[in-house]
This record gives sequence, structure tokens and C-alpha cells, in this order.
Amino acid sequence: MTKAEKVQFVIDTLEELYPNVPIPLDHKDPYTLLIAVLLSAQCTDVRVNQITPLLFAKADNPYDMVKLSIEEIADIIRPCGLSPMKSKGIYGLSKMLIEQYNGEVPADIKALETFPAVGHKTASVVMSQAFNIPAFPVDTHIHRLMFRWNLSSGKSVEQTEKDAKKLFPEDKWNKLHLQMVWYGREYSPARGWKLEKDIITKTIGKKSLINELLKTNKQ
Repeated sequence: MTKAEKVQFVIDTLEELYPNVPIPLDHKDPYTLLIAVLLSAQCTDVRVNQITPLLFAKADNPYDMVKLSIEEIADIIRPCGLSPMKSKGIYGLSKMLIEQYNGEVPADIKALETFPAVGHKTASVVMSQAFNIPAFPVDTHIHRLMFRWNLSSGKSVEQTEKDAKKLFPEDKWNKLHLQMVWYGREYSPARGWKLEKDIITKTIGKKSLINELLKTNKQ
């Protein structure tokens, strides 16, 4: 199978499995999505979706958010982990939005990356899911899949993103990103990985990795 055929197999399989793919983080606008994605760092989407309603009941826009103290924000978001850093980030970016962007989240990835606690992946998710501007956010699931599928070296998420953008058509990036996240969780997890369920890896994956997994499963 050529690399182009592998890419098409990935696209076709994911489209069959996830024709209508949901966004995992609950939100109502770019601001609430930005906050939810920030909170999702080293935290599950399920936990974030449990906490954001509590936070957004008090402040679902930057103007109300800066009325809270950093300590108050931290108390609410503590179950998501890293609350000291995340609360400062939420307060700081809300202040920046008011002072520099009239309270509106800019549809500009470089601008988003200047906000406290907002990295390239978070900014990419907002661009993709809030503004429908092509981006390919690489989380742990996509990084793992691209390596298992022998479509990237696995050396860094930066390299994985470059490879994904080069291989997949730009008009499919936003949907593919979500489809791959769901596929990684359901069929190709980091732990408890069962090759018989993982049709894409079984078909196009790294042979050495597949052989190693088969040996492990036999033991």
C-alpha cells in the first residue's frame, strides 16, 4: 500500500465510523471553548464538562470572569488539576481580551498564542472548532496514532502536526482531527490496546509495532 493509499484508507475508515463527529468539550461560544480547552490540559474531557458548568454559572464571559479573584477561579476548577496555573491563565487571558479585543476571542492563532496558559494546541483547537478555520491540533491520541500508522516518526508533536498537514487535505483537517481523537480513545488507546479492534493499525501500521504487540498478547 502506498502512503497515498494509506492516507485514503484512514480518511475512508474514519468517515465510515464517525460520519457526524461531536466536539468533546461542551461550550456555547469561542470564549467558553477557549476556557474548556485550557482546562483540559492533563485532565479528561469528562471531568472538564463536569466543572465548566460550575465556572460558567458564575462567569461565562471575560467581563464577569475578571470580577472573580484568581483564588475563586482556582477553587472552582481544582478538580481539573493544575489549578494555580490554569486560574492565573483564565484570569489573565480574560483581562487581555477586555483590554485588547473588546472582550471577543480573536480568530487569529498567533494572537491566541500570546494569551497566558494558551499554547499552540489550545489555539489550534479554538481556530478549528470555534471558527472553522483549518488547523490540525495534535493531542496525545493523534500523536500516538500517527506513529502507530507509520505516518509520522513520533519524535515530537510538532513533527506529527507537520506530517499530518502534509499528508491530509486541508479541507479535511478539522473533521479528521476530531475523528482521530475519538478513534484513538475507542479503538487504539495507550493502555489496553487490542489489535483486533484497531482496524487501521492492523491494516497500515508499523510492522515492528504490530509484531511486538502480538508477542505481548500471547504471553
